[in-house]
Amino acid sequence: MPEWKRISTGRLHPVPTPATTSIVWAVTAVTALALVTAFNLLDGHGDPTLDLVALSLTVGLVSTGARLTAAPGTALLCWFILNGFATAPFGELTWQASYDLARIICLLVSAGTGTVMARLAHARTAYHRLTP
Repeated sequence: MPEWKRISTGRLHPVPTPATTSIVWAVTAVTALALVTAFNLLDGHGDPTLDLVALSLTVGLVSTGARLTAAPGTALLCWFILNGFATAPFGELTWQASYDLARIICLLVSAGTGTVMARLAHARTAYHRLTP
């Protein structure tokens, strides 16, 4: 008959709870607005590709502490800021179907990837804490 063994000698460490969606969206809005403003002051109102790349990296980083359900709102919020303040005409929301859809998808993939990678890393760490 097999003998039962204790898996952990110490306190169990659960997977961290993600931040609430409203906090993630607030941090994303402030960060995205500051980033686009900084790029506009440094680079001028040129090609928004650099802004899109920087926002995608920022969205991926901010999304590491979020739930996956916050990803669509995070991507849409960043798209609004990118469209309104980094793409001409400034201060107006415009829609160019293929171009804007590609930017939204890029931001959504970045938000989803950041969230999934963080959740997998936390789950892997918790699993290694529990295994003997």
